[in-house]
Amino acid sequence: MTEHAVLAAVRDLAPRLRERAAEAEELRRVPDASIKEIEETGFFRLLQPRSYGGHAADPVVFYEAVKEIARACGSTGWVASVLGVHPWHVALYDPKAQEEVWGADRTTRIASSYAPTGKVTPADGGFRISGRWHFSSGCDHTGWALLGGLVLGEDGAPADMRTFLVPRTDYRVDDVWDTVGLRGTGSNDIVIEDAFVPDHRALSFGPVTELRTPGQELNPEPLYRLPYAAVFTTTISTPIVGIAEGAYTSYAEATKRRIRVSYGQKVAEDPFAQVRIARAASDIDAAWLQLRRNIEELYEHARRGEELPMELRARARRDQVIATERAVAAVDLLVENAGGNTMRTGPNPVQRAWRDAHTGRGHAANDPERALLLFGRGALGLDIQDTML
Repeated sequence: MTEHAVLAAVRDLAPRLRERAAEAEELRRVPDASIKEIEETGFFRLLQPRSYGGHAADPVVFYEAVKEIARACGSTGWVASVLGVHPWHVALYDPKAQEEVWGADRTTRIASSYAPTGKVTPADGGFRISGRWHFSSGCDHTGWALLGGLVLGEDGAPADMRTFLVPRTDYRVDDVWDTVGLRGTGSNDIVIEDAFVPDHRALSFGPVTELRTPGQELNPEPLYRLPYAAVFTTTISTPIVGIAEGAYTSYAEATKRRIRVSYGQKVAEDPFAQVRIARAASDIDAAWLQLRRNIEELYEHARRGEELPMELRARARRDQVIATERAVAAVDLLVENAGGNTMRTGPNPVQRAWRDAHTGRGHAANDPERALLLFGRGALGLDIQDTML
C-alpha cells in the first residue's frame, strides 16, 4: 500500500472506531479489535523506516490519519498518534537496537513514558534502571517501551538525559488509569524492578536535538532529519484538533434537530448559535492549517538536505501550543450552547470530546508559556537554545 492508500483505509475505518468509542471508555483502553483494524490499514508503519518494511512517509499524511481517527474516537486517536510516532524515534537508534525491536516482527509496537522518573545507574556496557513511569498511553498493546531517565554525574547532578528502549519482558504494566477524559487511552504505569539496558538502547537527547543520530546512516530518508520537538508535540496536538473536529460535526448535526423550549425556537435559527458555529469552525481550521504548514516546511527543508532554521523550529512550537488552545476553546464554545442534556451521563459525543480535549490539554507538550517564551525570545534576537526545539 502507498501512504495515501493507508490514509484512505483509515478514513474507511473511522465509522467502526466511532461505534467503539463508548466501549473504549468502559474498558479504559482501546479495544483490541480497533488496534487490529488500525494495524491492518498500515497506519502503524507510516513512520517506520523502509529498512524494516515501513513507509517513511510524508509526516503530513501521518498527522492527517491521526486527525481522522481522533475525529471518530478521541482516545483511539490519541493512542494511535502516540504509538504511531514511536517507530520514528526507534529509527534514530543504533541499528542493533532497531534489529532487536523489528528483526523478528516488523509489526511490533512501542509504548513510551519520557518523563525521567526512574532511577538510572551506569553499569559495564550500559545502564541498570528501575522505578515507575507514568502515563504510558496504549502500553497494553505494545512489546517495547521508550522510557526517559537522567544519568547523574560524579557530583550527583544530572549530566545527561537519555531514552531507554526496554522490552516487555523487563517491565510490567500497572493498571492505574481511571480519569474523566481520554478514559480509553489505557495510559497506565510501567514498572521496572531492575533491568539492564545496553548502551546501544540508551539514546541521549543531545544528538536527537542536534539531528545527528546513530540510526540516520541506516535510515537516510528525510523524515528522520526532523526535530524531535516538532514531531512529538504535533503528535500530541493533532489528536486534540481531531477531537474538536469531531465535536463540531456532532454539534452541528444535533443542532439541526434541537428545539430550545425556553424560547420556543429551533436552535438552528438562533443567530447566536450560528455565530458560535462560525467561530468554532474558524479556530479549528486555523489550528490545523498552522500545524500542517509548519510540518510541511520542516519536511521540505529536510528533503532538500538543508539546515532547519531555528526560527521555523520555534514557530512550530508556538503554533503547536496555540493549536491546542484553539481546539479546546472551540469545543468549549460549542458545549456552552449545546444544552443541559449534553452533560447527562452517557455516550454523548460532544460531552466526550469536551472531556477528552481538556484532559489532552494537560499534557506537558501543551504548556503554552514555555513554547511562546521561546518564540518571543527568538523574535527579539535572544538565545533560545532548548531541548524542546
